[in-house]
Amino acid sequence: MNRVRRIRRGVSLLFALFAAAAGAATDTAGPAPSPGAAATASWRSRYTLGPGDILNLALYGRPELNRNDVFVRPDGCIDYLQARNVPATGRTIDELRGALETELAETYRHVQVMISPIELRSKRYYIIGKVVDNGSFPMTHPITLIEAVARARGIETGLFEQNTVELADLPRSLLIRQGRRVPVDFARLFLQGDLTQNVELEPDDYLYFPSANTNEVFILGEVAQPGISGFNTNMTVVGAIALRGGFTNAAFRQRVLVVRGSLGRPERFVIDTADVVAGRAPDFPLMPKDIVYVAARPWRYAEELLDTAVNTFLQSMTSSWTSEFVGPFITKPVLPQPK
Repeated sequence: MNRVRRIRRGVSLLFALFAAAAGAATDTAGPAPSPGAAATASWRSRYTLGPGDILNLALYGRPELNRNDVFVRPDGCIDYLQARNVPATGRTIDELRGALETELAETYRHVQVMISPIELRSKRYYIIGKVVDNGSFPMTHPITLIEAVARARGIETGLFEQNTVELADLPRSLLIRQGRRVPVDFARLFLQGDLTQNVELEPDDYLYFPSANTNEVFILGEVAQPGISGFNTNMTVVGAIALRGGFTNAAFRQRVLVVRGSLGRPERFVIDTADVVAGRAPDFPLMPKDIVYVAARPWRYAEELLDTAVNTFLQSMTSSWTSEFVGPFITKPVLPQPK
């Protein structure tokens, strides 16, 4: 029994090392702790299994019952001997071992299950936009923002007046976590080398690098067809809303919010579209990449609505970006609806 306990401790240690080895290297040789460092410890301190992970299973003292390359199925379960449809998703190695031993105890005496992780594929992040390789990437080890971009073979570049320039709009690039924007200054990170912005990613994070050359505006909230419209030089707030089918019946037309510039330090403009339509005020001219947000309730200060507008933008655009750049084959995390 002592030997079994030693083997178990060894396997648990192997699993912990497998999940966090790169994190140790980052701690000893990497940059100073980043704004997201404290939060990222959570998923590593209790590393759980999920669909796509591959395990080797064995019963101690019964080598003929070894099973190699057992996949955690899309439904989150595994089969091993008489233990059928045992849930693995959301469980640690030790928790799964206990569940298997409980199931197999009805058939075998002195059951001692050994589990060895072979490949961990269930934790993933998504990087889309103006990088060379868009897609979904497995988190086989803790990874920082810079490492993730390097894994995607870098930000796309092009020629402008015989100079090589990055094609991504860094001030409007985003790291989205659980439906919320993580406050990262991509321009400071990539243009100034500020490694305090080099945050560590978490499972299901989205990295988006929009094009610096795209001319479009985002019309969101209480309009008939929320979404993206191509920009033209004469575009105005009321005209853009008309292009998306006009207001809904619930729209609060007296105070429409326009968000412009970097989402970290945006400019805010409040437009009374009721006055514009009545001819009492001029329409407001838009610029490329403006966000126009129509609320469903009265509000007084732009700061009250800014967070809701930005989160609605993130919620709406994440689905659009993923469909455009990655494709429908990815199972996307469910993002919380903005309040």
